[in-house]
Amino acid sequence: MAPLSWRHHTLLQALLSRGPLSERDFHAVFAAVSGKNPATHQQLFNENLLKLNKELAFLQFELRACINQYDGTVYYGVVNNIADEESKLGTKYSVPQIAFYKGLLEAIVQEAGNDGSITNIDALNVRLENQVVIIDGSQDSQSRLPTSIKNFSMSQKEKTLNELIRDCWLSYTSTGKIGLGIRSFLDLRSWFRGNDIPSCVVCNEACIKASSCPNEGCNVRIHEYCLKKKFSVRKASRACPGCGTEWPRQEGEVDGDDDANEPDEDQAPPANRSSSRKRRRGVKAELVEENENAGLSTTMHRRSLRSAKAEAVEAAQEASFAGASQPTRTSKRRKK
Repeated sequence: MAPLSWRHHTLLQALLSRGPLSERDFHAVFAAVSGKNPATHQQLFNENLLKLNKELAFLQFELRACINQYDGTVYYGVVNNIADEESKLGTKYSVPQIAFYKGLLEAIVQEAGNDGSITNIDALNVRLENQVVIIDGSQDSQSRLPTSIKNFSMSQKEKTLNELIRDCWLSYTSTGKIGLGIRSFLDLRSWFRGNDIPSCVVCNEACIKASSCPNEGCNVRIHEYCLKKKFSVRKASRACPGCGTEWPRQEGEVDGDDDANEPDEDQAPPANRSSSRKRRRGVKAELVEENENAGLSTTMHRRSLRSAKAEAVEAAQEASFAGASQPTRTSKRRKK
């Protein structure tokens, strides 16, 4: 296999140094190093990603794409496929900070299928001792907790929360709550499956923020962006894949094209046709009236010009006649 080129190294460097990149930004980097637009050269784009992943597999790394479930944006990032104790040494977070993140993760996952987020107050009230495993349970577990766990203060929680949001492990949702960040969606795919997090019946990914079937006895959940794709066909059936219950429309959702709700001219009700004809006739009458007024004003203007011209000619004739008659009178006086 041919070694990786400088273009592959540039793509990897961009992902490692700048963190997960949105599809738009990653496509822009690819277009800059290759001179090809991924939208029009999809096969070339996929071949480059496949080559990168074959090389990264030797290090148990993977270049992966995922969707931010809160806004539907696609992201690319490099993840570690091994979750052992040695790999944990590479993190910058301390033991109590990792325990705090696990508690936040569990609290957010408990809201999976709904809005997949918790309030800031709920996040700060997460208990760390629930994330610590005490091997010997014969004594009081509270007294055997590590000192760093017991002394983890509220201010340290708030600081850690801000760091997790800054590093994209957590994020603020559009409603101001705290949800999972894009790095959690990228790295925790196997964790979601191992902890029996319900998956979407359309894309088979974990449902952290998703819509549940209106039938309480049905466990089907679908991401909002998957709902739009599944029911995007005009007049398509909105039956639940599990129980057949009619799936409610989401806020702002429309049928297929933007003009789906607008009836065709042939399908328009007679009342609508009549009203539209009346509006067209009214507009036509207004245009005719404007044209007639414009023609009338033009005619009056022409008439005023003609009358003014006639008056000017008449005045000139009178002036010339007066000038011609004055010498005649003078000559008659001289003869006398």
